[in-house]
Amino acid sequence: MDVGIVKIAEDKDFEKLKQLYDDNNNWKLDYNKPDLSVWTKSVPGISFKMVKIRTRFPDVSPETLYDVLHDPEYRKIWDTHMIESKDIGFFNPNNDIGYYSSNVQILVACPSPLKNRDFVLQRSWLDTGIEQLILNHSVYHKDYPPRKHFIRATSYLTGYIVRPSRNGDGSELGYVSHTDPHGKLPVWLVNKVTQIFAPKMVKRLHKASVGYPSWKILNNPNYKPWHYPEQIMAPRIRIEECVKSAEEKNSKYNYVDESNLKESLVKESAAMDSD
Repeated sequence: MDVGIVKIAEDKDFEKLKQLYDDNNNWKLDYNKPDLSVWTKSVPGISFKMVKIRTRFPDVSPETLYDVLHDPEYRKIWDTHMIESKDIGFFNPNNDIGYYSSNVQILVACPSPLKNRDFVLQRSWLDTGIEQLILNHSVYHKDYPPRKHFIRATSYLTGYIVRPSRNGDGSELGYVSHTDPHGKLPVWLVNKVTQIFAPKMVKRLHKASVGYPSWKILNNPNYKPWHYPEQIMAPRIRIEECVKSAEEKNSKYNYVDESNLKESLVKESAAMDSD
C-alpha cells in the first residue's frame, strides 16, 4: 500500500508484511539478545533504513498482546510519549484512519530535544485465528494538515505480527517499520535506533502487556471494537475526504536541520524518561 493511497487492505498487503518479517535475506542483524533481535535493511532511494524486531513475551498471551496494541484508552496509559491520538473515521470494521502525534517516536529516533512528529495513518488489521496482523501507512485527510511546530512524518509501512511463541509459553511479537521522520537528523542518533530505542520500546510494551488484564477489568472491560465492530463509534469516512489539505497543497516542504543536536542532550532526556 503506497503513501497517500487509501483502499481496503487486501490479503497481498498482509502477505507483504509477513514476508518482510519472516525472510531475513538482505537484512543486517544489528542487535541479538535472548528473546530480542533487531535487524535493519536499506531501501533504495530512501535515506532512513527499515527496522525489524522479533521478540518474545513468555508471560503474555497473544490475545492480550493484540488487545494492548489496539486499545486506544490503554495507550494513553502506557504510551507516555503520545501527545494526541484521534480516530478520524473508518471504512469498514478492519480499516480506519487516525491522527497520531508524539514527542518521542522511538523507531524514528526523535527524543524530546527534537521537534515533535505527527502522522495521518490508515490502519488495517486481520485476525486469522492463528496470528494477528496490524499494518499502517501514511495517507492524507483534508481536515488534518500538518500542525504548527510539528514535522509531518511518513510511514511507508509499519506493521505488527502477533503469534503464539515458537519456544514455549507466551507470545511472539514481530514489528516491521519503514518510517521517514523528515528533516535532517544526527548520524549518531540514527545509529542508536537498533541499540537503544528499539529495546526500550520492547521493554515498555512488555510492561504494558503484563499490566493490561488487571487494568482492563476495571476500565470498560467489554469495550473492544477491534473484536466487536458494532462498538465502533467513529464516523464512516469517504474516500474523497482523503486528500491533501488546502495548507498542504499551498505550502512548500518545511525542511528542518536537526543534525547539530548534541548527544549529551539526548542522554539527559533519556535519563529523565527512563522506566
